[in-house]
Amino acid sequence: MDDPPPPLEAPDPRASGRITRDEALALVLRGDALLESGDYAEAGQRFSRVVGFDDPAITAAALLGLGEARYRLDDEVGAVQAWMAVLELPETPSTYPAWRNVAAARVRDRDLSGAMDAYREADRRAPEDDKAEIANRLGWLAKETGDTRSSQRYFAKGRGDAPRVTLTLVIIAVTSIVSLTALFSTERDAIYGLLQLDKPGVAVGEYWRLWSVTLLHGDLIHLAFNMYALFLAGSIVERWYGSIRFLAFYLACAAAGSTASFVFGGDVPSVGASGAVFGMFGILLTAGRLHHPVDRQARGIVNQLVFLVIINLVFGFTSGGSIDNAAHLGGLAAGLWLGALIPPTKVPTLSSLWNRPSDGRT
Repeated sequence: MDDPPPPLEAPDPRASGRITRDEALALVLRGDALLESGDYAEAGQRFSRVVGFDDPAITAAALLGLGEARYRLDDEVGAVQAWMAVLELPETPSTYPAWRNVAAARVRDRDLSGAMDAYREADRRAPEDDKAEIANRLGWLAKETGDTRSSQRYFAKGRGDAPRVTLTLVIIAVTSIVSLTALFSTERDAIYGLLQLDKPGVAVGEYWRLWSVTLLHGDLIHLAFNMYALFLAGSIVERWYGSIRFLAFYLACAAAGSTASFVFGGDVPSVGASGAVFGMFGILLTAGRLHHPVDRQARGIVNQLVFLVIINLVFGFTSGGSIDNAAHLGGLAAGLWLGALIPPTKVPTLSSLWNRPSDGRT
């Protein structure tokens, strides 16, 4: 097997004339090495030689390095000019770090409004691992500029908290509006007839009833209990898995609960979101026990769920048939399965922390 060719020697940065792509890359790599060794003036020469090369990505990398060299040489104005020049080029891998550098420079210059604009641009391009840090910086800037509400929102994002208007709250609001309208409307019978889990209707193909049943409740106590339980459990599921997966889980558990009610619950029409809510309980139980998400906020609630589920099932079985336990069990079974199958993706778990690859840093 032939030996790989030796790396191309970087050309003399003081020479004039066109350079090839390989030479430009060699100069950038050499500049990076000189930056690492602390030889900032020599690094700046290498980067300057590449600026203007006809590949925007290579020129942007050179400008990024040139800005860093100038900054290390206490030329703040020249550094910012180089970083701003990166932003005038088409989008490249250097655009994100350039926005971050410009943002930091504006903080040093006490241009806090400009720094917030730059950090927002950086946040749009940031890898997932950097978003929390940028959110915290935006939170500090918002606080310094007197925008307390935005500051709280950014700090919550930096901590990994769910946004204030979560999908859980949206579902609670929609369900409450529909349920209250149905309970107190003069068209009550028509609304219930359209949305309740009517078993003969499902049998002839009215499959929307598998989900629309969650929008109706038998009375105010039924509605209040389910919405409070959904707020507790759904908020945690959404924080662990994100809004999209939470919605998919909610709909899947609702369908599972309705299907169990259809098969085992008799011919009486059913209403309520209990199947979906018990599904959220099931997800938290198995995901918490098997995947061990690192979430101190949820620990106390999840530890109480087993007792809460047992109490509700016992109450359902002793209610004389007025509670649709088939829907509870169907939703719970679906949630237990989903929580076991799919580990949380939006919060760290013990296994993800254990298996995190080392990047060489201590």
